[in-house]
Amino acid sequence: MKPVRKSATAFVALGTNLPHGGVSGAALLARAVEALRAVGLAPVAVSGVWETPAWPPSDQPNFFNAVVELESAGHTPEALFQTLCAIETRFGRDRRERWGPRTLDLDIIAMEGFAGEFGPITLPHKRMHERRFVLAPLAEIAPDWRHPGLDLAVTELLAALPPSRARRAGPLEVSSEKG
Repeated sequence: MKPVRKSATAFVALGTNLPHGGVSGAALLARAVEALRAVGLAPVAVSGVWETPAWPPSDQPNFFNAVVELESAGHTPEALFQTLCAIETRFGRDRRERWGPRTLDLDIIAMEGFAGEFGPITLPHKRMHERRFVLAPLAEIAPDWRHPGLDLAVTELLAALPPSRARRAGPLEVSSEKG
């Protein structure tokens, strides 16, 4: 395992298609960003909100997705993963069904300085290059980011995907406070 660097960033994908605590959609994603900030994960950049049909196709409600770039210094991939799982649990996440509906999904997409398998996760995320709901918001905040395994920029990965019904639903309204 590589040592943790003093200054590093991580890209985390956020998704939701079920309400929690009377809040849903973009407002729930904004609360998730605040929860990240509350545990010391400072947002460096926040994408807009993207609305996408559930995948695989089903009768689930549409998903609302975003990507945040976080200051992740001092975190290993495993530690960041555990922190994200704890936040999901506080938001009522139930992991009974793969690709099922969820109140909150937080996935590490990539983490500066880390590539490979780290406990329960693989970095960069194994299927990120296949998912418009990850690439479109990532392209908003880091259009020049390059996938280390594929050596393609996020905009190139996005352009290679087939058309979809994903649409930008608007900005992700979060406070501008840091830390």
